[in-house]
Amino acid sequence: MALFMRSKLKKWTLLPSPQLPLPLPLPPLPPSPRCTNPALGRRKKISPAAGAQVKAPMPGTILDVKVQAGQNVKKGDVLVILEAMKMENEIQAPCDGTITALNVRKGDSVETQALICTIA
Repeated sequence: MALFMRSKLKKWTLLPSPQLPLPLPLPPLPPSPRCTNPALGRRKKISPAAGAQVKAPMPGTILDVKVQAGQNVKKGDVLVILEAMKMENEIQAPCDGTITALNVRKGDSVETQALICTIA
């Protein structure tokens, strides 16, 4: 920490700084659960038996619904088209299965994490 002093001639001069004691080092942090449990950092596999819920990743408007209740879908099939910030986003099926519930219609506004459909 440097100290400055203004003299009568309006010039700043550097004064010698007092010797301050250095702070003691902090003890090491315990390991985080993510480091000790490697399974925490991995994504879960979605099994169709559990009934995968497809949720909106962002707020927007449903422009088109590509599936119907009872329809079989494969992983990666486009379920709905969601418009957000003037961009069309394809919401895809996370797993193979059958659409058991369809909770949106064309023109609906959805919020983030709103349930779009369920795949079993």
